[in-house]
Amino acid sequence: MRNTIRTIIVDDEPPARQRLKELLASYADTFVLVGEAENGRKGLELVNALKPDLIFLDIQMPGMTGFELIKQLVHIPIIVFCTAYDQYSLDAFETNSIDYLVKPVHPDRFAFTVEKLKRFSKSIDRDELLYLVKQINDQTTQQEMSSITIKKGNRLMMIKLDDISYFQADERFVKIITIQGENSITEKSLKELEEKLPNSFIRIHRSIIINKNVIGEMQSYFNSKYVFILNDKPKSKLFSGRSFQRHIKEWLDIN
Repeated sequence: MRNTIRTIIVDDEPPARQRLKELLASYADTFVLVGEAENGRKGLELVNALKPDLIFLDIQMPGMTGFELIKQLVHIPIIVFCTAYDQYSLDAFETNSIDYLVKPVHPDRFAFTVEKLKRFSKSIDRDELLYLVKQINDQTTQQEMSSITIKKGNRLMMIKLDDISYFQADERFVKIITIQGENSITEKSLKELEEKLPNSFIRIHRSIIINKNVIGEMQSYFNSKYVFILNDKPKSKLFSGRSFQRHIKEWLDIN
C-alpha cells in the first residue's frame, strides 16, 4: 500500500461521518479522504469510480446495507466496518482485509486500527471476503433479538418483539408502541435498534421502524411516499419518508 491511504467513508449518519473525519485528520500523514457517501448506493458508485485503498463502512443503512454493498463491488479495498453493536466483532475480522470499529469510535481503538492497517496486505481475495461476509451474516442472524428490555421505575420489563407495532423517535427518546396501543420508552437509539432488530422490522422513515407482520394495508401517497395502515388496536397510520422509497420497493420487490 502506498504511504498515504486513499480513503472513503460510507455511513448514513452525519455525526458518525464527522467523527471519522476528525479522527482521520489527526493522522493526516497516513490518510487522505477522497470521498464520502450517506448511503450504500452512493458508496458503491464512489468505491468503484475512485478505487480507494480503504473504506470505513457502516453495516446498517437504508436501501443497501454494508454487506450488500460489498457483494456488488468491482474494486475490493480494505474494509473497516463501523457498527453500533459489538456482536459484529467476530474472529472473521482478524484477517488481512477487514477490521471493525464500534460506534462511537474511541480514539484509542482508532489508533489500534491504524497500526493494524500498516500490516494489511494490499491484495484482497474477493471470494475470501464474500465468504467472511456470509459468516458474519449467518452469525448475526443467529443472534437476532426476540424481546427488548425497558425500565419502568425501579423495574426492568421485557416486551416481546411480536407484541410491538412500531418504534418512533423524537428529539429526546424512542417510543415503543405495542399492538395494544401501549407506550413505553427505550434508551436505545433508532439506529441501534435498526442494527439489532430481525428482518421482520423495516425502517420506513428516519424516525419510524415498523413491524412488517402488523401491516394491514399500504397506499401510495404524494411525493413518492407511502401510507402504512397497521392492524394494531389504535389502527395506526404511518407515513414513509421519501428517501426510504427505494428501500421499501426493494422489500416489496416492485419497480
